[in-house]
Amino acid sequence: MRGFARSLAVCAAGMMALAGCTNSAPPPDEPAPQSSDALPGEGMPSVVPQPELIDRLGDDVAVRGKAEVVVDPLVDQQTKDLAKQVLELAGADEVEFREPGAPASDAALRVRIGERTSPTLVKGLQDSRMGAPVPMENEAYVLAVRPDTDAEVIIGASDPAGAYYGVQTLRQLISPGRIAGAVVLDRPAMPLRGAIEGFYGPPWTHQERMDQLAFYGDVKLNTYIYAPKDDPYHREKWREPYPEQELGEVRELIGQAGAHHVKFTFALSPGNSICYSDPRDFQALQAKLQAMYDEGVRDFSLPLDDISYTRWNCAGDEQAYGRPSEGSAGRAQADLLNRVQREFVDTHRGVAPLQFVPTEYSDVEDSEYKTAIREVLDPRVRVMWTGDGVIPRQITVSDAKQAEAVWGRKVFLWDNYPVNDFNGSRGRIMLGSYDKRERGLSDQLAGDVVNPMNQAAASKVVEIGAADFAWNDQDFDPQRAWRAAAEYLAGKRLAGESPGVQADPATVEALLAFFDLEHMAPVANGSAWLPPAPELSRRIDAFHAAWAGGDRQAAVRDLRSYADLLASAPKRIRAGAPRDFVADTDHWLIAAAQWSQALLATADGLDARARGDEALAKARFDEARWGVDAAKRIRSTTAEVRPAGQVLVADGVLDTFITQAPEMR
Repeated sequence: MRGFARSLAVCAAGMMALAGCTNSAPPPDEPAPQSSDALPGEGMPSVVPQPELIDRLGDDVAVRGKAEVVVDPLVDQQTKDLAKQVLELAGADEVEFREPGAPASDAALRVRIGERTSPTLVKGLQDSRMGAPVPMENEAYVLAVRPDTDAEVIIGASDPAGAYYGVQTLRQLISPGRIAGAVVLDRPAMPLRGAIEGFYGPPWTHQERMDQLAFYGDVKLNTYIYAPKDDPYHREKWREPYPEQELGEVRELIGQAGAHHVKFTFALSPGNSICYSDPRDFQALQAKLQAMYDEGVRDFSLPLDDISYTRWNCAGDEQAYGRPSEGSAGRAQADLLNRVQREFVDTHRGVAPLQFVPTEYSDVEDSEYKTAIREVLDPRVRVMWTGDGVIPRQITVSDAKQAEAVWGRKVFLWDNYPVNDFNGSRGRIMLGSYDKRERGLSDQLAGDVVNPMNQAAASKVVEIGAADFAWNDQDFDPQRAWRAAAEYLAGKRLAGESPGVQADPATVEALLAFFDLEHMAPVANGSAWLPPAPELSRRIDAFHAAWAGGDRQAAVRDLRSYADLLASAPKRIRAGAPRDFVADTDHWLIAAAQWSQALLATADGLDARARGDEALAKARFDEARWGVDAAKRIRSTTAEVRPAGQVLVADGVLDTFITQAPEMR
């Protein structure tokens, strides 16, 4: 448990007053709740991201009739709208809002959302035998569901984002007609958490981006970096203003981001053609940033990745910086970034420090380029880094510390997962767990954004894991987050169609089985950093052990049971998952169904062999081979993902087993 939660847990127990909370000891005839050795949140509904502290305060609170919500000026309209939606989903017939001090209504449930030090909120926490935390950091919140005769929900925060996130947690505590009697004390581990649309190939559609921004609010991601490589006005035509239609869409995205407490970060990538020494190019860059500022953008990025520093784009740069080299490119880039930071960022109210993607954006080896950046670049500029490689095998605290030393500042992680725009990912959709990111990275990183897939809805599987990690890396469990992604897609969501509060269990299990088939994640050369189909591999290993041990009927029975689940999963997913997820994964669902039928035929062949019927065994093995041939003909298209290729399903596991099974005796 991190220090924040540990101190607030003491507050919640009413054990003593200390820095960070007010004295709220319970009356003498009411024993204070005692700290428990049980896991935090045990017996509570799952909340994603995992809160720093969640525990049961008492019985669930019933939701019926009218709910009254008292809000401070701290609470913005989007949080009010979210609270209304959540309470109606829980079962409230009517939701009424009022300001503090106005006469109370006859509501059966009262909800208080506001400044954590306001007198009524402090009293409510004290009545719940909790301390009222004094100044909390940005985005932190405290939530209590009081299970007494005067049913009440209390959410306190220091800023609007914290209040919004408190209501997002409340959403996950509801079930039809009830709210779990819980206490939650929470804050994010990393200040910047989100995604960068930075892949090559078909960009997301406007509607996909709008949906992603709403989804980020659901899972407490606060950053979206607009950097699609195939947007010409982002890269090739960076000097040109956006046409009115495109600008109108950007304007909508900015509004959607604000409605869900997401920082819309506008990225401009001029490196392929900019003349660093030409004042006209700097003026064009400033004008492009100014246009976005006028639309409401307050976060900006200048990616200078995937460009050459062996040539200049104009003769003036050679006169200013010398012959092209790593070091001269670093000095030119640092000069440009410093001017943007000092002449644009510093002169515009509310703008966050500039973000920057360096040309050398991976590994921890020093170089002339990195030395120039480290020595010249304004220390406020945030430098993005992809880990130990362009596609990292893992991200460790040690590597992040070395990166800090090389760049002279804590780095901002650009995590190239689940992106699938490189040759090594041909034919793959990345639905694996968010794994091999080391606990403790929150102390070493300025933030964490993932680079998703061309398939926006399917990217949510990994994005949920990344959200969980960036919010609370110390308590992060990749498998818990992976299941949470399945639960979200199976109904426990607000963004997208058919919002609900409960996941369909059969759809959850079908999604997890499908995720397993698409678990493999490769580095640039195609070798795996996440293994293929770990659960299927475990089942096949168990089959081999039972078969070799002589219990062949049991071996086949258990394998066939899992094959039945795999075979039924695509149909269940098509019926129960969001339509955009189904559309994104359509070819892989078709291929999974085909491969599953081949596995069933293989199991039948093994069963026939175990019973001594070789003729039937051969027929079933032939059927499996024909199914495999059909599955291998299923291909993705360049309209879906680049590079396109044969759709891969548990390759190296499923194909190997089906091929080798006829030789088993």
